[in-house]
Amino acid sequence: MAAIERDTFADQHLPPRDLWPVFDLTSPAFRFPERLNCVVELLDRHLEQGHGDRRCILTPDGAWSYRQLAETVNRLANYLVGEMGMRPGNRVLLRAPNNPMMAAGYLAVMKAGGIAVGTMPMLRAGELKAIVDKAQISHALCDSRLAEELQAAAAQCPSLRQLAFFGDGPDSMDERLAAQPAEFEAWDSAADETCLIAFTSGTTGTPKGTMHFHRDILAICEGFSRQILKPTADDLFTGSPPIAFTFGLGGLVLFPLHAGAATLLLEKASPQELLAAIEKHRVSVLFTAPTAYRAMIPKLRDYDISSLRKGVSAGEHLPEATWRQFHEATGIRLIDGIGSTEMLHIFISACEDDIRPGSTGRPVPGYTARIVDEHGNDVPVGEPGRLLVRGPTGCRYLADPRQAKYVEDGWNVTGDTFRMDADGYFWYVARSDDMIVSAGYNISGPEVENALLTHPAVKECAVLGVPDEQRGQIVKAFVVPADGVVADAALVKQLQDHVKLTIAPYKYPRAVEFIDALPRTATGKLQRFRLRERASGASA
Repeated sequence: MAAIERDTFADQHLPPRDLWPVFDLTSPAFRFPERLNCVVELLDRHLEQGHGDRRCILTPDGAWSYRQLAETVNRLANYLVGEMGMRPGNRVLLRAPNNPMMAAGYLAVMKAGGIAVGTMPMLRAGELKAIVDKAQISHALCDSRLAEELQAAAAQCPSLRQLAFFGDGPDSMDERLAAQPAEFEAWDSAADETCLIAFTSGTTGTPKGTMHFHRDILAICEGFSRQILKPTADDLFTGSPPIAFTFGLGGLVLFPLHAGAATLLLEKASPQELLAAIEKHRVSVLFTAPTAYRAMIPKLRDYDISSLRKGVSAGEHLPEATWRQFHEATGIRLIDGIGSTEMLHIFISACEDDIRPGSTGRPVPGYTARIVDEHGNDVPVGEPGRLLVRGPTGCRYLADPRQAKYVEDGWNVTGDTFRMDADGYFWYVARSDDMIVSAGYNISGPEVENALLTHPAVKECAVLGVPDEQRGQIVKAFVVPADGVVADAALVKQLQDHVKLTIAPYKYPRAVEFIDALPRTATGKLQRFRLRERASGASA
């Protein structure tokens, strides 16, 4: 394989070196060899250590052992290279729900030296076309059930010339795949060779492609997973985030494999379906969004989730009210965390006795974080400011001028406003563009949200600032009422009075709008820009 010519597109479209963040690889945990294929460590290592028969990937219908996954990955790699003509450095689009073949696709592409590009099942042809064109994707592995939109995109994308479909369908590759050899020698990758282009979820506009190396894949396993989550080989993971996004890829594929544990992949993972899966399969580690944990609370009495020992929350801020209610009901101390597609996974968190309810936590070992003002100067302890971070992973956008905005003097600028206390714990305030300034007061939307969530009539809520002639902005709350609650003017006053009694009165929402559901991405992130559009339309 060493004689195969490698596609250097990714090398040529990395940001200029002077726009890269500083990468801190000084910790022994992040000192990787110069030549490294991450799949050898994630998968092949377990077979070499005699653990091939250990359970690896479960579904509601069956299970794969580590040996079965390794053989499927090798057959896929052989198919990609031998039948589809993939060569190292080619970008390969992956499209499927959370199922074993989606996980195997990631591993096969990376093992063969390709670059995996996961995409959400719900994306339409136009959205897929934007990703294909941006990354100049040449190959695709797709669940047969999702063929239509991909084929429509491929008809408009000259670069996308090789498509393969798995699962039930007339053009399925399954029989041809079964005929492939079950052995495959991993591509001799450099540790700093791109193996993943992850696109952001688009909560604020046009998605960006973030480029990650083989060493980055292992860095998040050695960082958040090993040092904060601390899984064992006996753990069974499950969760709701799509593995097409990095929160799901880490939590449902990379972390369990790195630990020699198992993962339960669910194509449908509503809060109730997660609870049922935990009970049936005895899940011990759960990854999902804050809104899902909150939705689970009233249903907990109906399920036996005594096997669950850890729950990880990310994607958006975990309200203290949700943390306390879940803890009171289960005894589980939810692990909050902030991560980003740019950083690949969580970089600030805490677990067990180190958790302070309401705080995101402290930097994951190997990462450093600062709170600065608009000029880049450190702010005093307890004062809010912009969050900057650096560590073994960091932002490298694929040919995107926004690189210069995300990286500042070697630091990754996350776009979040935090404050740090005297003990080094970081407390979320708001997205930096979501601070509300009303009549000269700085008001944190999430603080108002947390106050509202302590009222029993509130199922979900979101708070933002809307223009006001007298005050500049006022606080507006979008509230999803609890089941059976009458949403009327009397409830508006109840909620306003409740906020005034819970936090400083000037922070109360002067406008309250009741809605059926909050707009969210597939990963559970709140799309505040959709609410701004709604508020703008209402005030126009």
